[in-house]
Amino acid sequence: IKMALPKVDIDQPKFDQSTYCGRAKHFFLLTSPLNLLTTSSGLDRAKDIVEKYRAGKPVPECKTIDDVWRAKYLYDSAFHPETGEKQIIIGRMAAQMPMNTLMMAGMLISYQSTREVVFWQWLNQTFNATVNYTNRSGKSPITRPQLLTSYVLATSGALGTAFSLNRMVKNMNPIFGRLVPFVAAGAANCINIPCMRMHELRDGIVLLDEKNNEVGVSRKAACIGIASVVFSRIAMAVPAMAVIPLLMDHLDKRGFLKKYPHSNAPIQIMACAGILTFTTPMGCAFFSQRAPIKVNSLETEVRDSIRKARPELDTVWYNKGL
Repeated sequence: IKMALPKVDIDQPKFDQSTYCGRAKHFFLLTSPLNLLTTSSGLDRAKDIVEKYRAGKPVPECKTIDDVWRAKYLYDSAFHPETGEKQIIIGRMAAQMPMNTLMMAGMLISYQSTREVVFWQWLNQTFNATVNYTNRSGKSPITRPQLLTSYVLATSGALGTAFSLNRMVKNMNPIFGRLVPFVAAGAANCINIPCMRMHELRDGIVLLDEKNNEVGVSRKAACIGIASVVFSRIAMAVPAMAVIPLLMDHLDKRGFLKKYPHSNAPIQIMACAGILTFTTPMGCAFFSQRAPIKVNSLETEVRDSIRKARPELDTVWYNKGL
């Protein structure tokens, strides 16, 4: 006789999100590059399993609750948590490691040529704009003019930063030149993410109660959420973009790169891939994706509106994006 699956709330992460360790475990599953190997039909099957389990229907595809969790993490890795739409593959957080390995390797290897620096920063910020749009918070659509304006502001700001820094360090110690990509990428994130999500800053993001019922919209929550994402993205980049240049500078001074000139690119690419495999989920884990905020700390009009409609609410939640 087939035993019924136990009933758990799969709309909450599998691991305790009140601790950093629990959030890290959650994001290691969510951002795993192995999720990208699942076909579109496989993702649709995972979605079907999740929807049937939520509805309390039989799920013959799953023998244990672990099978349901595997389907749920596949589903979460590819579908937007609020809109439910299937995300473009390079915009998914599971694509962060392979795509950022390519981008960082290109920026680190090509740091001496202004033309190449500009090209790789443009390509990187175009990719980042795609990721930031894909992982935005909220259901409100972004019009094409808004999207184009955001993209132009984000990429031009990033390019200007990279170009200026590259000129500044030309006559400095070579180690400063190697660090330009990190500083430029970090500064560009501070421009790119708010630009691509400016409609959230203008219109606010949805606030939810503990049962995911909408209770209001807040611009302050949008500011906090976007600032958290900026911090997380920079934290993801720090080890690869700061440690690898120091490593390569050390190898250069020891004569290793002169003895093995073709090892430059492979070393940096492998180091990027290895570091990003861990820093991507660990950076995401600094903050919960479903972030809490006290009602008393919201804008006056939003706070008063919630107090009037739901006086028992002390805390509300919002999707900060990734």
